[in-house]
Amino acid sequence: MKSIKVMIVDDSAVVRQVLTGSLSEYAGIEVIGAAPDPLFAMDKMKRAWPDVIVLDVEMPRMDGISFLKKLMAEHPTPVVICSTLTEKGAATTMEALAAGAVAIVTKPQGNLRQFLLDATDELVSAIKAAAQARLKRLTPPVPGPAPKLSADAIMPAATQAAMTRTTERVIALGTSTGGTQALEYVLSALPRVCPGIIIVQHMPEKFTAAFADRLNKVCQIEVREAQHGDRVIPGRALIAPGGRHMLLKRSGAQYVVDIIDGPPVCRHKPSVDVLFRSTARAAGANATGIIMTGMGDDGARGLREMHEAGALTLGQDEASCVVYGMPKEAKKLDAVSKEIPLEQIPAYILRGDHRS
Repeated sequence: MKSIKVMIVDDSAVVRQVLTGSLSEYAGIEVIGAAPDPLFAMDKMKRAWPDVIVLDVEMPRMDGISFLKKLMAEHPTPVVICSTLTEKGAATTMEALAAGAVAIVTKPQGNLRQFLLDATDELVSAIKAAAQARLKRLTPPVPGPAPKLSADAIMPAATQAAMTRTTERVIALGTSTGGTQALEYVLSALPRVCPGIIIVQHMPEKFTAAFADRLNKVCQIEVREAQHGDRVIPGRALIAPGGRHMLLKRSGAQYVVDIIDGPPVCRHKPSVDVLFRSTARAAGANATGIIMTGMGDDGARGLREMHEAGALTLGQDEASCVVYGMPKEAKKLDAVSKEIPLEQIPAYILRGDHRS
């Protein structure tokens, strides 16, 4: 099996040293170089081009975002952002994701060496996911010793059908690797009057607020990080907060979201499976489920439950996915009513009769 060639670009000598040593211990990963800034990196990459770049954001001579934009314009290469988590850094990382970064791994201000040692598994998963990215088309779950839980860990499957059809529709959307750009494309194409949307994007805690804020600035609709009890209303998209599950519930004549704690489902929190199952129970045929680019199988079973409850279920097609993982797994379970390219998703969201 061919090794994934990795270049580390970070102005911290500690980061370069620790990551080079720890990543080199993993079979299937080869660190071919490390550089203190993008200019040094570009010189080294002329001799041997990496499959994946692990990139810091704030560096001398050229910052990581400028380097990322240059890469995507001239030589698209999968990039994993590894940056310090601060309020400013979170917004900066959102900009990096919008520019084409595939994944993010956050690092703290203190105890950096120990963190890097502890987080190597997470970084390896991100690197493996990035290596599969199809950057020319648009621009990771972390395995552990704990068992892979299903949505049963959060809520039981429905024992009866959801309420009959109403005029109010709900769009439930789940995505992961490559989803930040895909979501921006979809949401920015929607007019102010559109069905209420609930979203799970696999993303670390504290980043979803900055991500939602960025989308809110570029979209006509309102986009925000969901809070417990928020109403799902036309013209609003709610993004599940990182580190929490989001469920749809019916409260009288209204749809609302519950934000709850709980174990990871399909190794993710928030989980798409949890969102989709709750939507199947609360909205049934009044909902549309959409599963988009991402690695792994989170959302596949939940989408099947939505399909069985009478909802229209859509999968992003392989050609437009950065990683054709989650939609592929849903298709294998016969959970997808129809596969469509990314460009058609906004039109399907706006359709008044989802059966048409």
